[in-house]
Amino acid sequence: MWAPYNGVMSNPHPLNADLHCHSTVSDGTLAPAKLAERAHAHGVDLWALTDHDATSGLAEAQQAADALGLRFVAGVEISVSFAAQTVHIVALGVQPQNAALLQGLQQIRAGRDQRAKDMAQDLERHLGLPNVYAGALRYASNPALLSRTHFARFLVEQGVCRQTHEVFSRFLTPGKPGYVDHAWARLEDALSWVTAANGIAVIAHPGRYRFSATEEWALLEQFKALGGQAIEVVTGSHTASQYRKYAQLALEFGFYASRGSDFHSPGESICDLGRLPPLPADLAPVWDLLH
Repeated sequence: MWAPYNGVMSNPHPLNADLHCHSTVSDGTLAPAKLAERAHAHGVDLWALTDHDATSGLAEAQQAADALGLRFVAGVEISVSFAAQTVHIVALGVQPQNAALLQGLQQIRAGRDQRAKDMAQDLERHLGLPNVYAGALRYASNPALLSRTHFARFLVEQGVCRQTHEVFSRFLTPGKPGYVDHAWARLEDALSWVTAANGIAVIAHPGRYRFSATEEWALLEQFKALGGQAIEVVTGSHTASQYRKYAQLALEFGFYASRGSDFHSPGESICDLGRLPPLPADLAPVWDLLH
């Protein structure tokens, strides 16, 4: 029996999969084991940890998930540059110790520190705040992965904005103070690392990118040509209309569909772990590819 969901038929008893979230290893505020506990408490059946450009939290996450009887997927979110924008590729089911993957992620992390210092200097210049770099660093459990989110939390602490969502509407995005462009991995390199690690490549939250229709189509075509297999359809930053849009694109391109909250922190994230609506039932779920 299928029930209507946003104009698309959906399964009334779907798998509660949450295949995109972040821990203190990157820009989340909960340790991997705490995330596993939260996912389990929220009824998640299949859970992936996908920290930015790092796999160092996966062993802790796996151990905690095993203790809870929670099915776990080893993942990572890879930063890619495409058409002068940053695109995120979620890799699912990877072998965490694969040499090609680890080397590629290390290359990405190597450029983050200077970028963070440049971001801090720009924010200091525009806001008159001292010690912005040191302030953001206090929010980063892993100094090698200092990110925009850590700066956003510092600006909230300083009273510049009331919440991190407001920060990203005023700062740290293209054309706004604190944004520093950076060349991440090439799409073809990221896909080669995922393939080497026996993972499944997923375009994360496609509705967040500011591509023209032509640029977005080019991304999807090139991603598929390079071996990409899936796209996030239901995710924390998508609207109901974007669920429908990317469901249709998944069908047109023959992509598997993924579902993930992109959870970072209680009280800060748009969507909590395990709280997303289900995937439209006419899509092939990406977990069909996971073993």
